Amino acid sequence: MIIIVTGMPGSGKSKIVKEFERRGFPSISMGDVVREETVKRGLELTKENVAKVSIRLRQELGQNAVAKLTVEKVRRLLEGSRVVVIDGVRSLDEVGTFRSAFPTEEIIILAVHTPPHTRFERLKARGRHDDPKTWEDFEERDWKELKFGIGNVIAMADHMVVNDGTKDEYDKRVKELVDRILTQH
Repeated sequence: MIIIVTGMPGSGKSKIVKEFERRGFPSISMGDVVREETVKRGLELTKENVAKVSIRLRQELGQNAVAKLTVEKVRRLLEGSRVVVIDGVRSLDEVGTFRSAFPTEEIIILAVHTPPHTRFERLKARGRHDDPKTWEDFEERDWKELKFGIGNVIAMADHMVVNDGTKDEYDKRVKELVDRILTQH
């Protein structure tokens, strides 16, 4: 089974990924794949360079470029696990790539929704090199994600979890969702 986790930046996707990992299932981050490709191309890991490489990959390999680069990594992980989690799918083209590459695997899309102002504050606090520092940067990043097609993936999700309360409330929702998925599938 392949679990695809999607949501806008700062929504809380990593919490879901970590819950699956806590239960012994491996994961792969599509953002890490882009960062790896940025380094392979001899570029410094800056917000601008990662964004440029992300766009350039799609120009060179198509809208599903990052998924194409992820398929072999997922294949290796599936050799040792019945569940693999993919963090950060951004388009239905990417979902289609995974469905084509793994036709015998059940693929489940999990989406996280968090209000924009909450996400902005979390991203500012997180402080990763590519996180927005201003509201304008945040909106620009969101628009880029939406142009990739992330809204369509969220709309097609098999399961949605809303992260609009306390950390404890979200933790509980995530654990219940993971329990339900692992029990039903």
